[in-house]
Amino acid sequence: MILVNGKLQNTLEITDRGLHYGDGLFETIAVTRQTPVFLAQHLARLKAGCQVLQIPYPDKTLLLDEITQLSKTSEQGVLKIILTRGSGGRGYRQPDLLKPTRIIALHPFPEFPENYKTQGILARFCYTRLGLNPLLAGLKHNNRLEQVLARAEWQDQFQEGLMLNLNEHVIEGTMSNLFIVKEQKLYTPEITVSGITGVMRELILMIARDNQIPVKEAILTKDFVLGADELFVSNSIIDIWPIKALEDKSYPVGQVTQKIMAKLADYKVSDSSHDIT
Repeated sequence: MILVNGKLQNTLEITDRGLHYGDGLFETIAVTRQTPVFLAQHLARLKAGCQVLQIPYPDKTLLLDEITQLSKTSEQGVLKIILTRGSGGRGYRQPDLLKPTRIIALHPFPEFPENYKTQGILARFCYTRLGLNPLLAGLKHNNRLEQVLARAEWQDQFQEGLMLNLNEHVIEGTMSNLFIVKEQKLYTPEITVSGITGVMRELILMIARDNQIPVKEAILTKDFVLGADELFVSNSIIDIWPIKALEDKSYPVGQVTQKIMAKLADYKVSDSSHDIT
């Protein structure tokens, strides 16, 4: 089920800048019991991204009405919101009059084995490197070719790949943010020149601070990551997956990871009990 500018359809103007240049942003949101989970946080990030890219943010009432229309059809699904700058002629210059394109799509929820959460996943380091761009760092913009190339490096033998940037700093997974536990302290890579500031990442950092778990956003090397006591990745669909093996090293689903997972589950229950507003 797809809405394009409020209309049920699956076609797009061929001149749309999202197609030509990746000129836009997106959000991927879990839907549980007809309710988008952590919707306020996702829309706040979308709005902040629009401000950076200078794309007009949609009317809030209109956007919420369309989100509600699709969410009410699903007990469990994935809602994807895409905003582009709209149609324009050939060339990078923006049209003088912007008419952004608004795409909201509802997809089936992916099926993952339960043991990914309980026992952990297998991960690897990717060869593909993330570029450096302080202006775009943090944004979930539509240009994701680095992740596409990185994910093409393996088939089904791993569940996630960890990506470094051109400075050889570990930044994130192909579809997730990364967390490291070392000596009961939680580390996550700085998102200043590369990577995406995930909604789940920000929630986990908040949960850790609220529960007196020391937190540090830092420049992380490959050796530091490999020397962790616990590792896990997160995004808005999987929540948290512990990493049980990376390269030739094994990791337990440790106490800090378990505590954060439990607190996140409680937080999700609280959030999903609220109506869309």
